[in-house]
Amino acid sequence: MLKKVTTTLLILFVIAQFFKPQKNEYTSILDTDLIATEKPPEQLAAILKESCYDCHSNNTTYPWYNRITPVNFWLNGHIKGAKDELNFSEWKHYSAKKKVHKLDEIIEVLENNEMPLNSYTLMHSNAKLTEDETQTLINWTTITKIKYEITNIPQ
Repeated sequence: MLKKVTTTLLILFVIAQFFKPQKNEYTSILDTDLIATEKPPEQLAAILKESCYDCHSNNTTYPWYNRITPVNFWLNGHIKGAKDELNFSEWKHYSAKKKVHKLDEIIEVLENNEMPLNSYTLMHSNAKLTEDETQTLINWTTITKIKYEITNIPQ
């Protein structure tokens, strides 16, 4: 009986490998992207790409284990949820009010060490932020937020 159950599960697992979610990959950076529109310093852009863009943009660099179903569906759901919260590739489409709100949220999650997620940095150790990188991101985000607040004061 155990052999039949194991064989059935193995067959289902093999069949599942033929079903894959759509990947979150594009060949170029859009002109609506935060880096294209805000033009942050290169060091900051590199930090964003390394630690944030896999989940919070339209271009994910997938790890080898993304080829395994059901892991790829789990990752896809995680990326979709992250992009629903904040999508750097769609930055230009956000209203000034929404940008200020998103910048506030970025500052908050960085100050609370909530991002990048521990589950992500466990497999992507290079995405871990140092204290200096975190402070660099907070400083730039704060300045950018103030810029939007000043330029969008109701008359």
